[in-house]
Amino acid sequence: MQVNWNAFVKKDLVREPAGTGPLNGLTFAVKDVFDIQGHTSTAGNPDWLKTHSPAVKHAPTIERLLKNGAKLTGSAHTDELMYSLNGENFHYGTPVNPKAPDRIPGGSSSGSAVAVSAGLVDFALGTDTGGSVRIPSSYCGLYGMRPTHGAVPIEGVIPLAKSFDTVGWMARNSELLLEVGRILLDGQQVEGDFTRTLFMKEAWEVLDQETKEVLSAFIPSIEKAVNKRQSVEISKEGLDEWTAAFRTLQAIEIWSEHGEWIQKENPTFGQEISERFELASTYKKSENLLKFELRKKITQSLTSLLGDDGLLVIPTAPGVAPPLNNHGEQAEQYRAKTMQLTCIAGLSGLPQITLPLAEVKGLPVGLSIIANRNQDLKLLNWTNDLAKEKIGLK
Repeated sequence: MQVNWNAFVKKDLVREPAGTGPLNGLTFAVKDVFDIQGHTSTAGNPDWLKTHSPAVKHAPTIERLLKNGAKLTGSAHTDELMYSLNGENFHYGTPVNPKAPDRIPGGSSSGSAVAVSAGLVDFALGTDTGGSVRIPSSYCGLYGMRPTHGAVPIEGVIPLAKSFDTVGWMARNSELLLEVGRILLDGQQVEGDFTRTLFMKEAWEVLDQETKEVLSAFIPSIEKAVNKRQSVEISKEGLDEWTAAFRTLQAIEIWSEHGEWIQKENPTFGQEISERFELASTYKKSENLLKFELRKKITQSLTSLLGDDGLLVIPTAPGVAPPLNNHGEQAEQYRAKTMQLTCIAGLSGLPQITLPLAEVKGLPVGLSIIANRNQDLKLLNWTNDLAKEKIGLK
């Protein structure tokens, strides 16, 4: 029986390769926020679709992939204006998580993750502002990469919060994740070795006990790959304060980006998205200057801590994917916990890869590794070696 995964906005949106290269014969999908010549992105909302025009050219990231032999075979669903981590869309429905059909796929790059996890494409592009590649990758059992902020061209992509937005990608194996990275991170150098792993105590405390035990089983394999392991406590203010800073600064940028369109067009949003935009409209930069200072402090602290050879090891999410239609206070508490983990790389602009290392009761959970700025390819190489040699994955 053929399953309707509901991954695509437009499944028959095909763009043939424009050249040959390492991606010959491979297919990919993109989140429906990327410019595809002749196509109008929905950004997960019908009113956005009605009020915008078709793209006149491809986004640079799509151009790079096509020129290296890959074939674009679909535009994938996203949460409304990318403002969620769930993957449930009020207008277009929820893509089906192939690893857990009764649970959310994660968002906002939900369709991209489902398309890869279901084997509909070889890899996919998404965007990651607050965790939107990392979280669906964890929930759907994928390798996922959020690059250094600014390392991959963001032009031709509908923005959410520009100082946090990144173009990320997902694959079912570490080798392809690395190969796509070589194309998208064109020109980035790989120098030196990673010799230190830092385990962030407060990040591991976010986990439920069962998830902590499962992920902790992989720590010895990671330790063997480096010379030194250290447990550290980094967020003196507490991860809840980091999360508050992230959400506030993101909201200020989001309203600055989309507030005028919302006020002009009065679009229909699902309830939770509507409430988020309403709250975002109330934040003022002048009233949150300390949060901007905290962001600078966090960036400087993590950059100094990691240096040229350090890796920060954290869980990707607090646990497995939550059940579908799980709304209300409990769901919001879980989202806040999730953002305690995703805000670390978000605030600092550092590259983070999530690895599908383990399962809890048959459901995937990811482990993440963060490197210093512009060490993306070095991180991808290191984790590929780790997956193949130390852990036995591919």
